[in-house]
Amino acid sequence: MGATECDNMLMLLAVSTQMSDKERDVVIPLMMRGFKDCAQEAGTEVTGGQTVKNPWVTIGGVATAVCQPNEFITPDCAVVGDVLVLTKPLGTQVAVHAYQWLNQSERWNRIKLVVSEDDVTKAYQRAMDSMSRLNRTAARLMHKYNAHGATDVTGFGLLGHAQNLARNQKNEVSFVIHNLPDRKSVV
Repeated sequence: MGATECDNMLMLLAVSTQMSDKERDVVIPLMMRGFKDCAQEAGTEVTGGQTVKNPWVTIGGVATAVCQPNEFITPDCAVVGDVLVLTKPLGTQVAVHAYQWLNQSERWNRIKLVVSEDDVTKAYQRAMDSMSRLNRTAARLMHKYNAHGATDVTGFGLLGHAQNLARNQKNEVSFVIHNLPDRKSVV
């Protein structure tokens, strides 16, 4: 974590089997252009990747860099007094799933009593906006303020990654959580 430079980027693209040929001809090039623009913002180029067919459109990538040990931050060096900072709100996966469920009546019926369609759509849009942004600023701030440890929060959720951080520390640590940024209405 904390790498600020990127040497190479691969694009992973899933083209929706539910889109018409015309929709694919319009949407997919726009997505690819956006991905390329993001790679350029990161100071690199897209040098390859893979495309598959899928029920839904998905785009992502793999970024690689050759780094010196002082250019990245490992998850094992937290010290007493460190502050745990989340660079993006929690709930992205929940927002995406809830949005997908809008078209699946059985699943939507399970959550529609606690969240509105409008709230789900807004949370989804905020999640898409967040996922389309680089983590470069956060990485630079980690170096500026001498972060001692870092991890991402993905499919293992906050608890899973907090356990991973705690388990891998060189020194004994404990975490105190005061508040958490989250996706309004879906978490």
